[in-house]
Amino acid sequence: MSAPLSHTGLITPIPSPQSQSTPTTSSSSMSLADREEEEQEKQEEVYETEEELKKRILTAALEFIPEHGWSVEAIAAGAETLGLSTASAGIFTNGAGELVLHFVSQCNAQLVQLLEEQQRQVQLGQAGPKEKAEFLRDALQTRLRMLAPYMDSWPQALSTLLLPHNVPSSLKCLSTLVDDLWYYAGDRSTDMRWYSRRLALTAVYSTTELVMVQDSSPDFQDTWMFLDSRIQDMMNGACMAERVRSTGESAVQGIMGAAITVSRPADWLPV
Repeated sequence: MSAPLSHTGLITPIPSPQSQSTPTTSSSSMSLADREEEEQEKQEEVYETEEELKKRILTAALEFIPEHGWSVEAIAAGAETLGLSTASAGIFTNGAGELVLHFVSQCNAQLVQLLEEQQRQVQLGQAGPKEKAEFLRDALQTRLRMLAPYMDSWPQALSTLLLPHNVPSSLKCLSTLVDDLWYYAGDRSTDMRWYSRRLALTAVYSTTELVMVQDSSPDFQDTWMFLDSRIQDMMNGACMAERVRSTGESAVQGIMGAAITVSRPADWLPV
């Protein structure tokens, strides 16, 4: 793109005596103003980065999960709806893993937006504050419900997150989720409770997710009963030592998904 002509760079014809004696509005000056305005608009235009393009493609690909599952084929179909070549899927070196991680990050971000809005309403007096147990239960249920449209293929997604090269990013997403939940629940602890609370909530989310994958009850009612019970156990401080000891296993279970079967969820010990 060539640089715009500056005002001093214009060649202005020598005006005739008639034009000097009769002031008129210069069309060339108007043209210059138009060009300057157009150039300013171009400079203000935001160009899409490769990362932004990838996010758009991955978001579009979610529509094709029911048909293609969590796969490169879904990514290619998403790219096609944006008017791009299906070969665009080649820019995703991690393929299906990037699609699942994008969805998880997107869900976490959506939850944070909802929690921020709830916090704003409380601060403005438009809503009353919730008890921590109620807040955490409702927030976790909201987050887990985001999986519902993809529940048939969610075991595949969890298996994808189990792949060694995806585990660090999976754990980071889970850690971010739990940290955000406690933050908006009002936790400002700086001692060992900061760690124990996050470890406990990680176990609650991970095991509830596994129960949800198997749940065939209407509107996942069994899952929500399970979640409510686990939240109450956690808030009552039951079995803290056992909770901390078993958290590592629970976190891994949360990303293993389809590879693990919860055979007796009703007998699950409190975290």
